[in-house]
Amino acid sequence: MFKRIDHIELLTAAPERTIDFYVGALGFRERDRMRIPETPSGPLDLVYLELGGTTVEVMCYPQATSIAPRSAEQRLGWQCLALEVNDMDAALRLLEEKGIPLTWGPVKRRDYARAEIRDPDGNPIELRQWYAR
Repeated sequence: MFKRIDHIELLTAAPERTIDFYVGALGFRERDRMRIPETPSGPLDLVYLELGGTTVEVMCYPQATSIAPRSAEQRLGWQCLALEVNDMDAALRLLEEKGIPLTWGPVKRRDYARAEIRDPDGNPIELRQWYAR
């Protein structure tokens, strides 16, 4: 009945900065852009980014005066986006070269390694390398 995650919505006040991060640092590719002219909150700009069959829908209400960035505190609901990597050490070197700091990790266990970064709006992104699956 349920097949897969179709997409993840990411609301931002700075869409180009967010798109540059996901495309430039993490290797997503831009698939499509569109504008929904009328919503209860005004026009809504959408950009669809893809990586390995996963779509992130970057959303922005350009007429909104402000959208507060996500706090560092955890809350009910989705906690993070998790990306699988082939080589944790290589991924961390690449992110360091791009000036993207780790928020924690890497933690290496018998079956996997984990680390976390944050996107420009403070949303957590877990990096995971599976050694055995």
